[in-house]
Amino acid sequence: FPAGRTNVDERTLMLPGAVNLRDFGGYATEDGRAVRRHRLYRSGALAHLSDEAQHAFADLGITLICDLRREEEKEEEPTPIFKHSPRQLEIPIFPGSALRMSDQGEPAELTLAERIDFMVTINRELARDHAEDYARMFEALLEQDEGGFLVHCSAGKDRTGFACALILHALGVPEQTVLEDYLLTNSALDFEGYILPRLMARYGHEVVPDREAIMALAGVRPEYLRGAYEAIEAEFEGVEHYIEDAIGLDAGKRDILRARLLD
Repeated sequence: FPAGRTNVDERTLMLPGAVNLRDFGGYATEDGRAVRRHRLYRSGALAHLSDEAQHAFADLGITLICDLRREEEKEEEPTPIFKHSPRQLEIPIFPGSALRMSDQGEPAELTLAERIDFMVTINRELARDHAEDYARMFEALLEQDEGGFLVHCSAGKDRTGFACALILHALGVPEQTVLEDYLLTNSALDFEGYILPRLMARYGHEVVPDREAIMALAGVRPEYLRGAYEAIEAEFEGVEHYIEDAIGLDAGKRDILRARLLD
């Protein structure tokens, strides 16, 4: 795909059992370069990849998998043991608000506005409370000399979405393009085949029969990522300062990352 394109069909890898598996390379940077293709991937859980899909996954050349899920999630949907044995880095991230929600179950009575506010709060917490976790991800990415990198959580949308936004920002991709990549999740996640069946299995009759209400929690919206930006702005005066001061990616480290991941 040409640099700058955000077409979900050209980025999504349609492997059987894959969840929101996408190449987030190829984007143009502000200095006229482009993020390399086939080096940066994002996804949800890998537990349901078919045998055929696992072989195809191995062909992607991924040598480092960064798993942002907490222990309970990994036990419920364990990552397959791949024959090519990529390094697996576990960085459990789970915002406090999300933990409280999971303990209570999804309250069916939440209004659309309340669902949106809840997700905005989660994304603020990702930026505010988990900088050290994302710093570990960048450290591993800097240590990776060759091969592809995959970052994932359960659905590949919030924890992973913020991770990918930070990586693209660090590489010099414009904010609007970062947001466009973030929003591709809504198309990449199969509503009828993935989201709705999972919700019905977990909550049964309590599932709100309203696509917008469901997607407020199961998908992403611009205000979610902007919630993270607002938290960053409040303490660090912008993403650039956050990446350097909170994540620890100084100019020298960014140059190394860009040399490896930009054309």
